Amino acid sequence: MSDHTGVVAGAVVERYLLLGLRLGRHLDGLVDAYYGPPALARRVDDEAKTDLGELVAEASRLVADLDAPGDLDGMDAGRRRWLRAQCAGLVTTAAKLRGDAIGYSDEVESCYGVRPERVPEERFTAAHAALDEVLPGTGALAERYGTWRESQAVPPERLGAAIASLAEDFRARTDAMFGLPEGEHVEFELVRDQPWSGFNYYEGGLRSRVAINVDLPVLSPTLAHLVAHEAYPGHHTEHSRKEVGLVRRRGHLEETIFLVGTPQCLLAEGLADLGLEVLLGERPEPVVADHLRALGIPYDAEVVAGVAEAAGSLDKVRGNAALLLHEDGADPDDAVAYLSRWSLLPKARAEKAVSFLMDPTWRSYISCYVEGLPLCRAWVGGDPARFERLLSEPLTPAQLQPA
Repeated sequence: MSDHTGVVAGAVVERYLLLGLRLGRHLDGLVDAYYGPPALARRVDDEAKTDLGELVAEASRLVADLDAPGDLDGMDAGRRRWLRAQCAGLVTTAAKLRGDAIGYSDEVESCYGVRPERVPEERFTAAHAALDEVLPGTGALAERYGTWRESQAVPPERLGAAIASLAEDFRARTDAMFGLPEGEHVEFELVRDQPWSGFNYYEGGLRSRVAINVDLPVLSPTLAHLVAHEAYPGHHTEHSRKEVGLVRRRGHLEETIFLVGTPQCLLAEGLADLGLEVLLGERPEPVVADHLRALGIPYDAEVVAGVAEAAGSLDKVRGNAALLLHEDGADPDDAVAYLSRWSLLPKARAEKAVSFLMDPTWRSYISCYVEGLPLCRAWVGGDPARFERLLSEPLTPAQLQPA
């Protein structure tokens, strides 16, 4: 049995931070955010890249230390459980980077705490039938859907004002429901040449920079969800509340790093996807319409609501496409065709989705959306107090899953 004498919470947390920073040297974007001790970041920047084999071994040692009986300098069970889940994910992340042969579903389950499941295409067929009933116009469904979606493009010159209007409203609602730390702030910017539609860069000090990708036109039916997801009550709200509640008040420095390939991502994306529903209810469209119509942006609340309800299950197409690519070995062109067929996406948007699925940082990350939202929605069950726990506590996917 290993000798764990002298292993204390501070040492374990420092090792975890160093492990994450060192892994980040091997894959751009793996460290999503870091605002921890600057000396650790400088130390890693100044040293040679650590061998991936050693990083696999160190992640495994951390799991063993967290599993070992005995006290870790007063670290409570919840904190210990969270760190253990994170380190277990990093074992697989490091092994995958080393080139180990790990099946895609095993990779997702080890990293994110859920196993991806294929959705029967009959569900997509049913969604197509429902869409056919609510979409305006006549003709082939894919053409009508594509025409309708692209007709909802936000004029570029009004996009900034629309984002600001929605963010101001959602910030006030989030503050009223859950409370926001004094001094928190979000800066929005428009970017290009990225595989994602939006990204929260949390900079610490209660500040976020939210990037909105304008490679393709931003559509009015998705804009409110994007603002809620990245800012209020999504990623920025979670990061800033945890910075105050866990880092500053309780000294949980492990929360100062956010690492792709770990379970914290699944819950972060799940709660962020749930955010608009928590703020505005299952039908947010009337509130969104008030903002967008005032700016002259096309938005038919009744049609948007009908389309959203009919097309809900089509979000699962992305998960099937990832399995097609990474488990079945399909060609990317086949995945584009699959997304075009079942998600009813024009080729340019299907290609953008596949570029995300093929990106080395994000290839398995799609499960954080596909599996994260239903897990968080079922656990929250419409109770804002439970959503606030997701914003405030170090929970793991296993804690949200039914016994």
